Amino acid sequence: MIKILIVEDNDNLRKMIDIYLRQNNFETYLAKNGLEALDILEKNVIDLIVCDIMMPKMNGFELIKELRCIYVDLPIIIVTAKESKEDKIVGFKLGTDDYMTKPIDLEELLMRIKALLRRYSIKNNHKLNIGDVELDYDKLSVTKNEESIYLPKKEFYLLYKLLSYPGKIFTRMELMDDIWGMDSCSEEQTVNVHIRRLREKFKEYSEFEIITVRGLGYKVEKKV
Repeated sequence: MIKILIVEDNDNLRKMIDIYLRQNNFETYLAKNGLEALDILEKNVIDLIVCDIMMPKMNGFELIKELRCIYVDLPIIIVTAKESKEDKIVGFKLGTDDYMTKPIDLEELLMRIKALLRRYSIKNNHKLNIGDVELDYDKLSVTKNEESIYLPKKEFYLLYKLLSYPGKIFTRMELMDDIWGMDSCSEEQTVNVHIRRLREKFKEYSEFEIITVRGLGYKVEKKV
């Protein structure tokens, strides 16, 4: 089930969005401000965020700025009473994917959520299958013939990213930004180390191969 985090300090609106999304088969998490949202994100895999701007302790703009240093591809929809062109420009520059002004139409919000999820190709079960191999995003596991390998987070995210786009070449910098975050102190050599570990762990797997593209980066080729 797709998990949506609702960050809204208005109790009535937060509850209304929560009920509507749960009625439409989403799993919801609730936060009253940016700090609560960050705490939830530390403990859960969230697929999309619906976020207000004007909130106490940490407002929506501050939250989005923080998130884009960590979660580069996490879809975010701003829902706010701030409707000026300047506010919208700030929101999009910080990295929001969509912007709705209050009062909102819940059906329209639902349509925008579904459109964003399609754009990010997020699947309902958080699983990726390549022949007999299954990657489970929630468990950080790779399973084949009922035997599972559990990976450290960064290794799993790196493999999941490459296998989600077979044939696509990713530069080391792109992978660093996506997996480790743009503000990470790690160097590009970190990617090389993780790639070597993945190749060693899955060298007997015939379903896919991690290819080095000289002078560019890496890609995965599916063999099934």
